[in-house]
Order: sequence, then structure tokens, then C-alpha cells
Amino acid sequence: MSLGDALDELATGARFGRFLSVGALGAMVDLPISSALTLTALLEPQWAKVVGTECAIIVMFLINDAWTFDGQGAPGVRAKLRRLLRSNVVRSGGLAVQFVVVWTLTGLDVEVIVAGTDVWAVVTMPIAIGVSFVVNYVTESLFTWRVATGR
Repeated sequence: MSLGDALDELATGARFGRFLSVGALGAMVDLPISSALTLTALLEPQWAKVVGTECAIIVMFLINDAWTFDGQGAPGVRAKLRRLLRSNVVRSGGLAVQFVVVWTLTGLDVEVIVAGTDVWAVVTMPIAIGVSFVVNYVTESLFTWRVATGR
């Protein structure tokens, strides 16, 4: 497959929309977990983000595998488990991006006070998700489901 074909495949509106929808659902899994762990001071914000993101990765993989990239991977339980492992490895790049964004932003001298509580650390989390979205879409498409390789 040529580079142009690969880019056309990644720019497919329906697939991109599905991935974005699944990502929004993933955010609805990730953010409450990350926020709760941060606001209760059980974990530092960047580590809370790691836990929330891993929970979301599993949920998003299952939905993406069945819907967004339906028919792209080999059938069978072993093949699905290999894709899940590959997805976790691939999304670790997006998670690293999120970790660095949260770590960097929470290191700034910024306060956002809501009802007497500084929620700046929580505000950084959806920002981190947005920054990592493109990285995740491209890498998941190319390496987890291999849409541009024809495999």
C-alpha cells in the first residue's frame, strides 16, 4: 500500500468518527477514576492518570475491536489477545504523552478554585486526553489493526 493509500485509509470519516466516539467513552471511564484518585489524594495526579487511562484502554480496545476496526484483525481468541497486548503497548505512547502533559501542567503555578477546592490537577486531565488523541488514532490504526498495510 502506498503512503497516499495509507493516509486515505486513516482519513476515512466513518472510522475516525467511531474512534472519536469510542475515545469519548474512554474519557468517561478515565476521568472519573483519575479525578477521584487525585481529589482523594490517593495518588499524585500523573499516577492517577495512569490508572484511569489503563482502565479506559481496555474498554476502548474491546469496543474498537468489535466496531471501529471490525474485520481488520485476524479472527480468534489468540489473535484478539495479541491485538489487546499490541494495543496496550501502542497506547503506552499516548499514555506517556498524557503523563508528561499532566506532570508539566500541574507543575505550573496555576490554581482553579471550585467550591473551595483547587481543581487544576483535574482540569489538566482532559487536556492530556486531547493532546494524545491523534497519536493514539494513528498508532492504533497502523500498528494494532494494521489498516494501512492490508493485513
